[in-house]
Amino acid sequence: MIKAGVLTISDKGFEGKRKDESGPLVAEILTEAGYIVEKQGIVPDDLEKIVECLITWVDKEGLRLIVTTGGTGVSPTDITPEAMLKVIKYQIPGMAEAMRAASLTKTPHAMLSRAIVGVRGDSLIINLPGSPEGAKENLTVVLPALNHGLDKISGDTSDCSQH
Repeated sequence: MIKAGVLTISDKGFEGKRKDESGPLVAEILTEAGYIVEKQGIVPDDLEKIVECLITWVDKEGLRLIVTTGGTGVSPTDITPEAMLKVIKYQIPGMAEAMRAASLTKTPHAMLSRAIVGVRGDSLIINLPGSPEGAKENLTVVLPALNHGLDKISGDTSDCSQH
């Protein structure tokens, strides 16, 4: 069983001015897919707090999969991608591209997404949009590749065609 965490990044959610709908929805989808959601949290759009939480969840809590919601757009407070770049060792651009491509079939605003998918240690971190519908759509796109990706990240050397 793969331990996961869901982190909502939202000033309004952190301050209690907006109910977090995306985080619980993402946790539910992951649970239904067989992941163990051990951590759920909300942090403000604050670079240091996002970085600190992601590093703690990977390095100290041992979560193999972290999914974030929020902060992936082009507003001045959308800093999730900048935080990710301070945390991850490398990106997996195909996953982020697949999410954007799927979303683009629904809205032209998808091209404004700066979501990143990346690796720290043997953990995968995925940025999703903050809206519940956008988060669900994007997670659904990458879900079929997650287990294989996590196997590869942790050192599986078998041929990809065998999965």
